Amino acid sequence: MESERGADDTVGREQVARWNGPAGNAWVEAQDMVDALFAPLERLLVETFPAGQGGRVLDVGCGTGGTTVAVARRLGPRGRCVGVDISEPMVEAARVRAEREGAGASFVRADAQDHVFEPASFDGAVSRFGVMFFPDPVRAFTNLRRAAKENAVLRFVVWRGIAENPFMTTAERAAAPLMPDLPARDPDAPGQFALADAGKVRRLLEESGWAGVGVRAVDAECVMPEKELAPYFSRFGPVGIALRETDETTRARVVASVRTAFDPFVHGTEVRFTAACWQIDAHAG
Repeated sequence: MESERGADDTVGREQVARWNGPAGNAWVEAQDMVDALFAPLERLLVETFPAGQGGRVLDVGCGTGGTTVAVARRLGPRGRCVGVDISEPMVEAARVRAEREGAGASFVRADAQDHVFEPASFDGAVSRFGVMFFPDPVRAFTNLRRAAKENAVLRFVVWRGIAENPFMTTAERAAAPLMPDLPARDPDAPGQFALADAGKVRRLLEESGWAGVGVRAVDAECVMPEKELAPYFSRFGPVGIALRETDETTRARVVASVRTAFDPFVHGTEVRFTAACWQIDAHAG
């Protein structure tokens, strides 16, 4: 058990370093594009709560705060949405956004897996792609359950499998011949596809004290301007990370090769793809 906890702590430190470095900064730079891209999934989360009902909601892995602000608006003036994220750059961007938009939202820079939330203080919790990175998911979801009031609702969106999301791996497949040291995906490690197995998600939540777990497949049609495509794959994922350490000649070759590989998703001035996701619902029983 101690060795497992040690391994989890190492992974946790790696996640903190990642999201407080170039990865976090990349999301800040691209926040408007990313929020527009995943707007259909944001709506699924916002619709969890009746308009104007008030209450207190937690947004887990809130990033730059787009969903946090949207949920706060949905709750109305008697409500508040609290975003939590390990990335200081993203949390700071989220605070600026909330202040600019006058939203009933606040933010905590913390690891939701271990942060000491006030017990039974939230009426609900949501997350858009923010819960796949926990080194110890049971510990994390147990901590969130402790922070939830009785009968509080939980809804989050995660990616389904790699095979169902070819857009998400196009860049690394195209770049691999030019970048042989790209790390292989480990679907069991914390990361984008860590919760792709619906049965695994059910077990994790039930072990963590959540009840009434429901899993629904969602296919969201996502659109971005074609001009944003190269900046997108140059910032994010394994290719985006590797390009930060690459010489200009190799970078130019990789970007050209990867851009060509995305041609099937390009329709005139737009890029379109289907985000194959799970919508997970549960409640604090």
